[in-house]
Amino acid sequence: MELRFTKGTGKYDRMDVYRAGVPSEAVDCPKQGIIPHDMVHCAVEGTLHRRGFIGRVHDGEPAAFQMRGDAESDGVERLVEVFQADGWSGWRTPAEDLLDLYRVTCRARTCDPLPLHAGDVEAIRTCLIELSARWAPLAPGESLALHFGR
Repeated sequence: MELRFTKGTGKYDRMDVYRAGVPSEAVDCPKQGIIPHDMVHCAVEGTLHRRGFIGRVHDGEPAAFQMRGDAESDGVERLVEVFQADGWSGWRTPAEDLLDLYRVTCRARTCDPLPLHAGDVEAIRTCLIELSARWAPLAPGESLALHFGR
């Protein structure tokens, strides 16, 4: 599956989803000052080999925001939120602090956290920093294509 993220000029960037044998889909991604939310999903899901929003789209679900929750994708979503917060503060939260925040977030949302350790945090962060370096220099209208497979 190919995901093409296009930098927008207004309040939104866009993610286009291309899957074999399925019409392409577009998702508006609200700008957040760092990489798009769904690009954070790519880093988290691809690094951990976990099934969240992007994995579910890969497996055939529509790229819609009305997905029913499930334990694994709920845990992934909470982790994506924690990494977004880390990105807003410069991608430098100590790994143990980030894991503590993740556990607190999961408890508050009544979902089981994924089993993670500091090495997972660093691997995801390395991917996020690389994606950020590729995204930042793009001008509005330019795109970054990512491939997601399992």
